Amino acid sequence: QVQLVESGGGLVPTGGSLRLSCAASGSIFTITYMGWYRQASGKQRELVAAIGSGGSTNYADSVKGRFTMSRDNAKKTGYLEMNSLLPEDTAVYYCHARITTMQRRYLENSYWGQGTQVTVSS
Repeated sequence: QVQLVESGGGLVPTGGSLRLSCAASGSIFTITYMGWYRQASGKQRELVAAIGSGGSTNYADSVKGRFTMSRDNAKKTGYLEMNSLLPEDTAVYYCHARITTMQRRYLENSYWGQGTQVTVSS
């Protein structure tokens, strides 16, 4: 059973910083992709940042230069460093990963975390 657990959300003032973590656990063979999505109240879920197995990253235009995604393969954990936060960054942030398991090493499955709330006060 693979699980993704996010942590690090909270309430910060405009201009503040937060670091989100996404820890994967279970019978994992490889994590081929990790991404952070967010969903603000009344809006669709959107991609914020993603990182491939080789470390290549891509970001939504709205967060470029402010957010940085990284991963620690040994810890099976992804991170989202968020700086210069704005009220429009307020949302529930979800971790998403594509993972192969020890039992099925060539079959990717998609997993989502439960979400962590980020609130930026104006």
